[in-house]
Amino acid sequence: MNKPALYLSAASTISHQPTFQNPGFSAALAQVEASSALISPDYKTYIDAGLLRRMSKILRMSVACARDCIEQAGADQPDAIVVGTGLGCLQDTEKFLNTSLTVEGLLPPTSFIQSTHNTMAGQISLSLGNHGYNMTHTQNTLSFEHALLDAAMLLREGDRNVLVGAADEHIDILNDIAEKLGFETASPLTSGASFFILSSESAGNAAAELTDVYTSGGAEYGQEEIDAFLDRNGMQIGDIDLVLYAGTPVSGAVRNIDYLSLAGVYPTASAFALHYAVDLLATNSEVRNVLICNTLRKSNLGLTLLKAVEA
Repeated sequence: MNKPALYLSAASTISHQPTFQNPGFSAALAQVEASSALISPDYKTYIDAGLLRRMSKILRMSVACARDCIEQAGADQPDAIVVGTGLGCLQDTEKFLNTSLTVEGLLPPTSFIQSTHNTMAGQISLSLGNHGYNMTHTQNTLSFEHALLDAAMLLREGDRNVLVGAADEHIDILNDIAEKLGFETASPLTSGASFFILSSESAGNAAAELTDVYTSGGAEYGQEEIDAFLDRNGMQIGDIDLVLYAGTPVSGAVRNIDYLSLAGVYPTASAFALHYAVDLLATNSEVRNVLICNTLRKSNLGLTLLKAVEA
């Protein structure tokens, strides 16, 4: 992704931290524990009660964050809606599979329809009455970064405001699967949704500037890839005030923070890291440049570079 730079004019996250509608939350985060609960808003404020009853957790989180972003940005409609998800609507997938094992004959289609990965983007579109471009990206741990790249291309092609975000949900069976696969992590498996308004112009309300996004997959990354990414943006690792990482700290960085310790582990937790970075850039004058380094999966590398918007 090349210049011109793009701007983040709104951000909304539902997580295991007090992130929702809480500017400055980055200054008061604690490590997520296995006992930590998802902190949900009053969904009835954002979703009609009739629809709410039929929505799974991931759909509730996604629609609420999306609508919150639209309100923050003061935009009637985004030109496009782009969503990233690693595992999709697991609660409805589990419900559909259980039904297929217990019901004979024709199966009711609702759970299957709602289990598809693009259900989130579709529900957001229906909720907003939006008829623009609508896309879901699912590339494992790089799903959100690919959603950002797609949104950036749309803005370069003439769109002004794009709603872009990511969500994944935790269900109990994931713990059993992780144990059987020998998947070990220092942080618990969690749920989360983060959405943003990405704009081609600052309009005086931008919280941060999205400078560049890069992804690679298929082989373990090397430090040279990070150095090359920074170099193409005229920077060195010493110019970065903060690195938010998943997997492995970045060598030579002034300050590294493991964002999984704050968000928990889910495929698109880098979207939480983006909101964390945006909040820091908006509230902490000592932080001007932030690099998000996503190596949650060792064979995947996602890099996102942000900087503060100068007054």
